[in-house]
Amino acid sequence: MITERQEKILNYLIKEYINSAEPISSEFLKKKYSLEVSPATIRNELQDLTEKGYITQPHTSAGRVPTEKGYRFFIEITFSGKLEKFPKFILREIESTKDKIERELQLAKELTKELEEISAILSIARSDLAITSYHMEEDTIFDILKVVGPSRITYKKNVDIMRELLKEFERF
Repeated sequence: MITERQEKILNYLIKEYINSAEPISSEFLKKKYSLEVSPATIRNELQDLTEKGYITQPHTSAGRVPTEKGYRFFIEITFSGKLEKFPKFILREIESTKDKIERELQLAKELTKELEEISAILSIARSDLAITSYHMEEDTIFDILKVVGPSRITYKKNVDIMRELLKEFERF
């Protein structure tokens, strides 16, 4: 765990880093926030925070920058217990966005599964082509491409693409 002073220094450092995207020095923190300790004390605290993994120093003479662990701590402290204080419309929007993300992930899983099935069909078709010079009928290709688009026009475009792919397979 970190001390109250380290928490305050980490909080200031992260806020400043977010604003500037530049490493933050102990002297800058001392001046900007009128900390009642010396820059050397701040440097010691920064060193402890570095050893604990909350911040890092890009190179020896640079200031410090937050790590993922530091950002996580900042978020937890900044927003802990305050979620219920957000306006209801923001909470609804957060829930709505989470639901949308979950639906999109589910759709991505389903699409991946369907693409794997198409890949398997194409692999079989390729080996059939290689062995028996098999020619896929247009309706079979339409069936394969039903996941791609809702219209016959889209299918026709995709059939052309599929034929080109099959020609490429034949050349292997």
